[in-house]
Amino acid sequence: MPTELTRHSLAQLDAADPLTAFADRFILPENIIYLDGNSLGALPKGAAERAAQVVSEEWGQGLIRSWNTAGWFDLPLKLGDKLGSMIGGKPNETAITDTTTLNLFKALASALRTQKADAPERRVILTERDNFPTDIYIAEGLADLVNSLSQETGVAYEVKLIDDEDSLRAALDDSVAVVALSHVNYRTGAMWNMDEITAAVHAAGALVIWDLAHAAGAVPIDLNLADADYAVGCTYKYLNGGPGSPAFIWVNARHHERFWQPLSGWWSHNKPFEMSQSYTPANDIRRFMCGTQPMTSLAMVEVGLDIAVEADMVQVRAKSLELVDLFITLVETRCAGYGLELVTPREHTARGSHVSFRHEHGYEIIAALIDHDVIGDYREPEVLRFGITPLYLTRTDIWDAVEKLREILHTGAWHREEYAVRNAVT
Repeated sequence: MPTELTRHSLAQLDAADPLTAFADRFILPENIIYLDGNSLGALPKGAAERAAQVVSEEWGQGLIRSWNTAGWFDLPLKLGDKLGSMIGGKPNETAITDTTTLNLFKALASALRTQKADAPERRVILTERDNFPTDIYIAEGLADLVNSLSQETGVAYEVKLIDDEDSLRAALDDSVAVVALSHVNYRTGAMWNMDEITAAVHAAGALVIWDLAHAAGAVPIDLNLADADYAVGCTYKYLNGGPGSPAFIWVNARHHERFWQPLSGWWSHNKPFEMSQSYTPANDIRRFMCGTQPMTSLAMVEVGLDIAVEADMVQVRAKSLELVDLFITLVETRCAGYGLELVTPREHTARGSHVSFRHEHGYEIIAALIDHDVIGDYREPEVLRFGITPLYLTRTDIWDAVEKLREILHTGAWHREEYAVRNAVT
C-alpha cells in the first residue's frame, strides 16, 4: 500500500494494475460496488449471447442433432479439463456436472466404499463444525442411510465434528475413513494448508475430500501436488458461471477404477446408448456423472471459465491479498469505534479472498449498505461478509465501499426499521 493512503494514491495504483482491463469483460450496474462475487459472480460479457445461441441456433435449428453437431455430449468433460487446469488437475480428472451437494455425496460414498474394502473398521467421517452446513448435512444423511440399510449390529458410521487444526490432528485415529473439509471457510475466509492437511490425513490412513467452493478461481490450488483424493466445488462464484450453474467434481486418477457411483445414472454408463439393462460404469471420468446435462447453463459456464483461465493466477492472488489488506486497514482506521470485529485471519497464507467482520447488528448494516449501492452479504451469527474479486474490483472501489460503511455507521442510517426485516436470502 502507498505511504500516504488516499483515494488519489489508490487510483494511481489502479491505473498501473495489469488486471484492471479484465473489468471490461464483465457487466455490472453503473455506480454499484459489488462485494458479493464470492457468493454469485458477475455477468461476463458474451454469456447472454452464448445462451441465446444455444437456445435459438443449437436447440432451435439443430434440435436433437446438436448433441452431436454442437458438441453437447462432450461439453461437461471439455469444460472439466479447462477448470481442472486451474486447480492442478490432469486431463480427464474433472467433470462439470450436477451440484456441489450431489458431487459431495458421490465423493463421500465412493470414499466410504473404498475404505470399506481396504479398512472396514474405519467408520468415521470427520468434518468441520463451522463447515458450510450442506457439507455436514450430506455427511450425516449418508451415514444415516448406510446405517439404516446395514445388516451389521453394533458398528455404525458416524460423523464427528472438529473445530481447528489441533482438534483435527487429535481426531485422526484408525477409526477415521474420510475427512471432508472446505479449503476456504465460507463465513470467515480462513484457509486450510491443503498440502499439510492432506499429508496428515493420509498418514493416518484416511482419505480426504476438499470443497473448493470458495477457493476455485480465487486462490492457487494444485490438487495433484497436494496428492488429494477428491474435490468438489461450484462455478457460480469466482468462476462467474451464472446463478445455479453446474458444479464440478475432481477425482485423483488413482481412484478412477475404484470410484463407485452411488447415483448410477445412464450418463455414467460405459455405453449409455446401448441401453443395456445392467449397469457398467464408464472407464473414464464419465463415471462421475449421473443424468442428462443442462446445456444452456454449461455453455454460459464456459464464458466465465475462459476469462478465469486467461488471467494470471499469481497476479489474481497478489491483488486479492492486497485488496483484503486494504479493506481491513481502512475499516480499522476509518470505522474505528463502531464495534466491528475482524473474524478473517490477517495472515496471507491462512485466508482466502473474502473478508468478514462481526457486529451485533450486522444484518441491518449490510441491508443499509446494499440500499446505498454497496453489495455485500450477511451470514449468521452477526457476520458482515465482503467478497474480493480482483478481476473486476479496484482499490478505489474498496476505498469508496468503506467510506459508505463509515457514513452508515456514523449517521446511524442502519437504524431504519425496514433494514431489520429479514429477506429469504441474506
